[in-house]
Amino acid sequence: METGPFIKLQRIKQGMTQEELAEGIVSMSYLSKIENQKTEPSSEVISLLCTRLGVQRDDDKEVSIKEKCQEWYDLLFETNDKQVITEKYEELESLLSNIHSDNLILFEIHRIRYYLVLSKFDLALEQINKLNEISNTFDSLHQFYWYKFKGNYNSSNGEFNQAMRMYKLSEEKLNQISIDEEYEADLQYTIAVTHSKLRNTLESIEYAKRALDTFQIKYNFFRCAQCHILLGISHRRISVYDKAIKNYNLALHLAKLSKNKQLIQLTNQNLGVLYSTKGEAKEAIKFFTAIVDDEEVYIGERLAAISSLVAEYYNLYNIDEAKEKIEQGYKLIEQFKNFEDCRVYYYIIKSYDYEITNQHEKFENILIQEFIPYLKKHKDYANLVIYARMLGKHYEKLHIYKEATKYYKLANFAYDQITIL
Repeated sequence: METGPFIKLQRIKQGMTQEELAEGIVSMSYLSKIENQKTEPSSEVISLLCTRLGVQRDDDKEVSIKEKCQEWYDLLFETNDKQVITEKYEELESLLSNIHSDNLILFEIHRIRYYLVLSKFDLALEQINKLNEISNTFDSLHQFYWYKFKGNYNSSNGEFNQAMRMYKLSEEKLNQISIDEEYEADLQYTIAVTHSKLRNTLESIEYAKRALDTFQIKYNFFRCAQCHILLGISHRRISVYDKAIKNYNLALHLAKLSKNKQLIQLTNQNLGVLYSTKGEAKEAIKFFTAIVDDEEVYIGERLAAISSLVAEYYNLYNIDEAKEKIEQGYKLIEQFKNFEDCRVYYYIIKSYDYEITNQHEKFENILIQEFIPYLKKHKDYANLVIYARMLGKHYEKLHIYKEATKYYKLANFAYDQITIL
């Protein structure tokens, strides 16, 4: 990488001011010019600045570092053991901590993805803010990952419109760089997921198919299964149930070939949602129960399935089963370290709990003051339809028709949003 951006990055990482770095070597204004590539310093000045920063150039290690970096990037690209990812990261950080390497910028950009994989969102934002100061020096390859990972951060915050803007900027760089086809397909899949979150169903199908074409050529069964799940969700939303079921069954077959328990149960969750949408409650319950009973599955997937079971049993007027699942749900919620990871399911389970036990005031308060504003904020129109309608029915039973009409209108508005293709 260029000397100026490297010096600036190292200075920022070490919490050093320009004044502290420049003292006795160059003026602050000259250092600023070096960092912003407005001048070419002498080798002696570069050596003095690097010495103060505690770094040196070692060309003999460059090939090895590049290979190790690529191994680590590949681990971040697929679903892998977080301990292995962390061990590789620590090894690379040690290697790069005191040498001037051409691989440093790309490594620093991939830190954003690393923190997101570990759910360290504050550190991801901190890294983005650090790199913002030198982002104007990034080449096209750097920009491809920079925009993509910033989009990943936005997605993790539920900011899907901003995420899409970042992904589109990343996509624009594809014709300027040479990368493995699977990395391009990964971006296409990510864009497909984001279109799905924004309820752009036809666009989601288009991008999911493009990603699937590449993953099929590469015999990447795991990624193919993910694409089929996304295609299943999209076809369910436009009520093309035969294609949805076909895609889910393909996903299930590929997930089994990959021996990936999480993917198998994610497919079961979506099959449960499909049969619930069709009004086939018994079939839906069968798929949701398979997830809940599998203790090897991530706690988040089990809680999602329990929330779905509560709703199914409630709609079947099987109140005893609904209460049992509510208690199971509370026990799982207690196991979460980060409440944000289970907030939506907490609201769902609490809402049904208060409704079933006729705690009218608590039911109204959690929906009006917490759950519905949360759904509006995150533009979760699918759940907004369900719970605005539920609140409308609640008020209708109590003969409070003005409030009932208000929430039925909200449910209709939310429904209109999810039927826009």
